Amino acid sequence: MGGGDAIAAPLSVEIEPVMGFFKGQCMGLASVKALFSQRPASFFNRAAGAWPKLAFCAQPTTTMFTATVEHAESLQKKAELKTQVVKALEAHLPSSMLLYHLEDTVPYECDGLTAYRERPLVVALPETEAQVAAVLRTCHALQVPVVARGAGTGLSGGAMPHALGVTMSLAKFNRILKVDPIGRTAVVQAGVRNLAISEAAAPHGLYYAPDPSSQIACTIGGNVAENSGGVHCLKYGLTVHNILKVRGYTMEGEAIEFGSGALDVPGLDLLSVVIGSEGMLAVVTEVTVKLVPKPQLARCIMASFDDVRKAGDAVAAVIAAGIIPAGLEMMDKPMTAAVEDYVHAGYDLTAEAILLCESDGTPEEVEEEIGRMSAVLRGCGATAITVSQDEAERLRFWSGRKNAFPASGRISPDYMCMDSTIPRKRLADILLAISQMEKKYQLRCCNVFHAGDGNLHPLILFDANDPDQLHRCELFGADILETSVAMGGTITGEHGVGVEKLNSMCVQFSAEENEAMFGLKRAFDPAGLLNPGKVIPTKNRCADYGKMLVRAGVIKHPELERF
Repeated sequence: MGGGDAIAAPLSVEIEPVMGFFKGQCMGLASVKALFSQRPASFFNRAAGAWPKLAFCAQPTTTMFTATVEHAESLQKKAELKTQVVKALEAHLPSSMLLYHLEDTVPYECDGLTAYRERPLVVALPETEAQVAAVLRTCHALQVPVVARGAGTGLSGGAMPHALGVTMSLAKFNRILKVDPIGRTAVVQAGVRNLAISEAAAPHGLYYAPDPSSQIACTIGGNVAENSGGVHCLKYGLTVHNILKVRGYTMEGEAIEFGSGALDVPGLDLLSVVIGSEGMLAVVTEVTVKLVPKPQLARCIMASFDDVRKAGDAVAAVIAAGIIPAGLEMMDKPMTAAVEDYVHAGYDLTAEAILLCESDGTPEEVEEEIGRMSAVLRGCGATAITVSQDEAERLRFWSGRKNAFPASGRISPDYMCMDSTIPRKRLADILLAISQMEKKYQLRCCNVFHAGDGNLHPLILFDANDPDQLHRCELFGADILETSVAMGGTITGEHGVGVEKLNSMCVQFSAEENEAMFGLKRAFDPAGLLNPGKVIPTKNRCADYGKMLVRAGVIKHPELERF
């Protein structure tokens, strides 16, 4: 075994990944020389430098050499494709709107789900609809995938790039085009921040109701893609309930509109189809949103419970009493400890779980509803009840809930935020099940729920630098999702499927149901180039996962090989 000598040779940007493949492996010197002697002179296009030190085998295997050559050729083809795509897009976009060097594309390699990364071939940053259409037409002609991206705050990998595709950032679509205080609507471009809509409507006494925790950063286009909710979605609804019209472009570059500014739309109403479609049907460029009047008063109850089952039962009891709070959130003891240390919201650290219950409306309505909710909560075993006395205290109560994610980031190197939905009456059951999973996978988990509609956000704490922890985290997350399905729920509430939940889709839906979803995608995108490989699993994937849905004891498609 000889292994100390560095090989002096010209170093190429395209070859560096190949050397990463060699690094730490046993390879014959002759094989290395043979590999690079086959490359054209243009393959080496940077100043001379030293190769990394390699360990060489006395007799390298043919398989290793073949795999290395194939890898190098794959990189060469990717480089050629990038050159072709950039040249084609330069006919429609100035160079300032195209990013393709390594240091420029790395920031786009993932969304908020940082455990999964992929660098895009090219990033396009159009600023007009004509440019969006041109990029799409060009990519369609070249059969190059396109992934639309908003602020990158998504949590399921929905905006993760395609390695051989173009990531289209809508960041420059950031204008509020119109606020209509009479019609209570606003027309905004897809890159406008969620909170910016309410800020623009505030002078008219109006606001945009859906308020995801990332509302200071997330864009309305991303909200449309994922059908985002927020802490007030119980009373005011999700994105789909607060959008009137969406304008966008198909993969072929054709303008398309869904919905209407009126109360009805001619023809098929496909608005609810595109909302939540995760960028698989069209690239959204413009959204017409509903605005609602700001309530005269809002007050929040913070209720403590010494048992998670009592807290879960209290949620169901509030709804059963005919009360629809403006917000109804639940946090367990580890979560309250994390956020209290971060924002000092005044949470009860002795409670096993706390509920935040908000009422808004006229002063008379709020007083009556707060009284009714307090009575229900006491009847369910609340150990302490505190009602906000002013706006500052109400915002302080909510500050902990809004900062649950960053608070978790302070106590763990990494966290993975899950998102599933269950019937309200099963809240305590899922919490107890997650507690058992913590022991099974040897990982901690903090829990925060949109309790009013049964939407769970367990945050699994782990260290991504430890491959074993990441693997256990993935298993933990899948267990939560599939337990939610078993309890009568679904694998997603508002974060989407993306790449994170593809396997769990095999548990929730049959092959026929998944094929029906593929059929819908083909109707909009026959070539399958918009955000491919996301959301809908293939039959083979479900077979590989080993959890294809079984009905009446029969496994569908037995002809597919299982691994």
